[in-house]
Amino acid sequence: MLFDTHVHLNVSHFDEDREEVLKRAKEAGVEYMVIVGFDHETIPKAIKMAEQYDHIYAAVGWHPIDAIDMTEKELVWLEELADHPKVVALGEMGLDYHWDKSPKDVQKAVFRKQIQLAKKVQLPIIIHNREATEDIIGVLQEEHAEEVGGIMHCYNDSVDYVDTCLDMGFYISLGGPVTFKNATLPKEVAKYVPMDRLLIETDCPFLAPHPNRGKRNEPAYVRLVAEQIADLRGVSYEKLSEQTTENAKRFFGIEV
Repeated sequence: MLFDTHVHLNVSHFDEDREEVLKRAKEAGVEYMVIVGFDHETIPKAIKMAEQYDHIYAAVGWHPIDAIDMTEKELVWLEELADHPKVVALGEMGLDYHWDKSPKDVQKAVFRKQIQLAKKVQLPIIIHNREATEDIIGVLQEEHAEEVGGIMHCYNDSVDYVDTCLDMGFYISLGGPVTFKNATLPKEVAKYVPMDRLLIETDCPFLAPHPNRGKRNEPAYVRLVAEQIADLRGVSYEKLSEQTTENAKRFFGIEV
């Protein structure tokens, strides 16, 4: 039993074979997944897929790259969607300093507004972080994000920040990079995070794990992530998959 906590099956990369991708995921043991919507196009598709499939849930938020495009209208829309029975989190939200479409101050303002909304609607949050760890932690602490908790999605920094995230009630999620041969940081994190705060994901169609690196990622490949982490931690694949699934269901409030 596997739970892929972060997928983008709502993007065009899967338009030709979405049903086949879902079938392969099921065959690989993926029993649950959360589809993350992050803009005008992907949010409705995430909701639609969550409504179509019992084992699929949705998260809705505004991506930091597009923060400059977010207005109060979008914030009201997210608040309305938060009432949907299949919406289990707000996000992905956060900061992305790799791309320069949205100025840093605009990203921070939009990030804060979404955290405040999450506290209002009492949903946990999913954090996107690219080259902005210290600023993200600063905003989370200032906005008291510990009141709702969250996921550090596809965590890509050192173990130095892990305890701070855990202290705020956050979970650490690892994806394909933990399988890359030259990726030392995620491997160290995989061994460090307490088992009851660890999650797994694909972030598909991005970041496909070894040996599929560079190809389109898909939920079935989350098994490769689980196998790698189990090996790094010296536990059985069965134990790792069972624990991360239990963690995800607890985090998202899914009772099945």
